[in-house]
Amino acid sequence: MKIFNTTKSLVAGVVVLAALGLGAAQAAEKFDLSPDTSNRVRAEKNEAAVKAIPSSFKFVTPGKFTVAINAWDPPIATYASDAKTVVGADPDIASLIADSLGLELELVSVAWADWPLGVASGKYDAVISNVTVTEERKEKFDFSTYRKDVLGFYVKSDSPIGAIKEPKDVAGLKVITGAGTNQEKIILAWDKENIAKGLKPIEVQYYDDAAASQLAIQSGRADVEFNPNATLAYSAGITGKTKLVGTVSGGWPLTAEIAVTTRKGSGLADPVTIALNGLIKDGKYAEVLKHWSLAAEAIDKSLSNPPGLPKS
Repeated sequence: MKIFNTTKSLVAGVVVLAALGLGAAQAAEKFDLSPDTSNRVRAEKNEAAVKAIPSSFKFVTPGKFTVAINAWDPPIATYASDAKTVVGADPDIASLIADSLGLELELVSVAWADWPLGVASGKYDAVISNVTVTEERKEKFDFSTYRKDVLGFYVKSDSPIGAIKEPKDVAGLKVITGAGTNQEKIILAWDKENIAKGLKPIEVQYYDDAAASQLAIQSGRADVEFNPNATLAYSAGITGKTKLVGTVSGGWPLTAEIAVTTRKGSGLADPVTIALNGLIKDGKYAEVLKHWSLAAEAIDKSLSNPPGLPKS
C-alpha cells in the first residue's frame, strides 16, 4: 500500500490526473471530490447491529464512531479540493456503518504506520483504510470484511482482448506491472506456468509513473496493465480509455479480503459485521462501490475474522 501524508496525497492526486491528461474539475465531476459530503449515501439505524454492541465497549467519544483513515490514493480515500476533507469509497463505507450504529462519524486522517497502535490503544474505534485480513494481524485485531482485495487486468478500451481469467490468457502478451509487488509475483508465476506448458512467454514491462503506463497501453507498446484494481478503475472511470477484462485476488492463489479493523476482543467486530450485511442487503453498499467504480470488489456477505493470508 502507498503511504502519503496530506501534502504527498494531494501531490499524488495531481500527478495521477496529469498523467491521464485530466484536470481536477473533470475528476471531481465524475467522482465528486468536493468537500461537501451532504449528498453522501446515508443509511438508517440497524437495531440488530446496535443491540450487538457489548455494554463493556466504550466509544472514544460518546455518540461518535471515531475512524482512522489514511488518504493514500483515489478512489479508496483522498483529499477533497479543500485539502483537508477526506473523500472516497472508504469514507463513504465508514459513514454508512456509523449511520447503522446510530452514531455520528468522526474521521481522523492518519499515516498508515500509525493506525495499529491507535486502534490497539483505544485512540480510534476502528480503522477503515484498505486493510487486508492476515493471520498475523488477527493476533492483535478483529476484522469485519467489506471488500475483496483485487488486482485488475486493464486494456485499451478498443482492445480485442475480452477476458483474462487464467495464466494461458496472458501468454505472449506485453504486461505492465509493479516491480517488487504481489502482482509482479503473480504474473511471474503465471509466466513460469505458461512456459512449462510450452506457451509463449509474457513480456513484463515496468514503468515509473502512471503517465508512462497509460502511454504504453494507448500506443500499443503494451497490451495490458496488471495492478491494483481500485486505482486502475478510477482511471478507466474518468477517461473511458481503458477497460477491465479480468480480476485476480491480491492473495492469489488464496483469496484476500479488505476489512474494518477493530481492537482485538473489544466486541465491536460483530456489530460492524451485522451493519455491513444490512447495508449489503438494502443496496446502500453496492451504491457506494458503483459510484467509485469498485463494483468488481464487492462481497456477497461480510464475515467476522475469516481466514486471513498466512504468515510469510
